Amino acid sequence: MLDPMAHPGTARSAAFFDLDKTIIARSSTLAFSRPFYAGGLINRRTVLRSAYAQFVYLLGGADHDQMERMREYLSAMCTGWDVATVKAIVADTLHHIVTPMIHEEAVELIEQHHAAGRDVVIVSSSGAEVVEPIGAMLGADKVIATRMVVADGKYTGEIAEYAYGPHKATAMHTLAAAEGYDLRNSYAYSDSVTDEPMLAAVGHPHAVNPDKALRRLAVSRDWPVLDFSEPVGLAEQSRFRQVRRPAMTTVAVAGLAAWGLLYAARRRSRPAADEA
Repeated sequence: MLDPMAHPGTARSAAFFDLDKTIIARSSTLAFSRPFYAGGLINRRTVLRSAYAQFVYLLGGADHDQMERMREYLSAMCTGWDVATVKAIVADTLHHIVTPMIHEEAVELIEQHHAAGRDVVIVSSSGAEVVEPIGAMLGADKVIATRMVVADGKYTGEIAEYAYGPHKATAMHTLAAAEGYDLRNSYAYSDSVTDEPMLAAVGHPHAVNPDKALRRLAVSRDWPVLDFSEPVGLAEQSRFRQVRRPAMTTVAVAGLAAWGLLYAARRRSRPAADEA
């Protein structure tokens, strides 16, 4: 999948991967809503809101305004959470939640870059408490992620470092200066047009399952476009399951959407109840 003529050269190079909808097929943070509910961090209403947000994210990707709303929502949701509890829940459920969502092609690319002598860096707007364990599971060398302010072992709701949009590129340049990466010989992969600064920061940008805006941009700039298939999941020792899960059909998606609308309509017709 990589250019066979490409090589690290005399300077170090790296491969930078977005996480959500690039390495894995969903939003990593929203995927943990049910374990967070089981652990007492959120209530049932928040689980439903997270499921809806995930559905919208999967259908249409996310533009700048949607990412800002997502940031505000996640910041408000985690305010007051105990950091140790979050880390424990992620550690206990990581393989169950994340493993089935991983794209085989992404893991193969990570292995190819390592074989070529490049460091692999995951760059994600999701929280470090989620991204770092996923990065360790995938064998990433470094992680750039959003970091929340913590006081007395709990999240304050404030964001110390937001790894989104141009902030991703800034963090990449900072890391490259510290590690000696030559960004001109480095690679980057993402699905979203909001990551244009991240992709433009390297000499070998790639659009992965891109949203419409990024696909147009990639074509106009002659960037390679990669279409990853339905995730097969990461098994033990980086081996993949032999049987692929069948891709969800359009009819199935429509059925789920209709069920969701019917469910929401029925809930609105009932008296409000405290679901906390």
